[in-house]
Amino acid sequence: MTNAVLLTSLTDRLALASPRAIRLAAVVFLTALTAAAAQVSVPLPFTPVPLTLQPMVVLLGGAALGSRLGSASQILYLLAGIAGLPVFAATPALPQGVARLVGPTGGFLLSYPLAAFVAGWLAERGFDRRYVTSVIAMAAGLTIVFASGVSMMAAQLTPVLGAAAWTAALQQAFYPFVLIDAVKLLAGATVLPGIWKVVGR
Repeated sequence: MTNAVLLTSLTDRLALASPRAIRLAAVVFLTALTAAAAQVSVPLPFTPVPLTLQPMVVLLGGAALGSRLGSASQILYLLAGIAGLPVFAATPALPQGVARLVGPTGGFLLSYPLAAFVAGWLAERGFDRRYVTSVIAMAAGLTIVFASGVSMMAAQLTPVLGAAAWTAALQQAFYPFVLIDAVKLLAGATVLPGIWKVVGR
């Protein structure tokens, strides 16, 4: 078992003078990267949830930074959105600001700190060193993202659709994305083990 994630390992190996400043910069960078990934979005006509690169950035970033810093970066991302900065996916159907967190995509956004924490927690235990365990770590985080997104949408639809709310939520927030995100996950899971091999050499 190891507590070293990629960020701390690189900081130690390079003997950087100010590891605290490096950690802070890494948190801010991951926050900015999450916001940038939100702008690479594809709206789908049958769901208010756009297809974005955010989940993979959240999970890879959490694994690279570790549980605390990874989740901190996503809390900072949400705070930036609450403050009104245009960090959420650009779409005319959904407003920027705090209203986005109580809208149809709110469950996904609110899951990011926990998803990053879990991916980072598993990385701290060596799950990011090998491809198979890296897939497991990222899949655990992605499960949290989907569970939160679908659950919140179902809760919002229940007053209108009743018992059919869960079916509608799955159709709008899970089925259109799960295969695409699984492919992205399988590809993304190669990144950290590959970097660890270079670091090891």
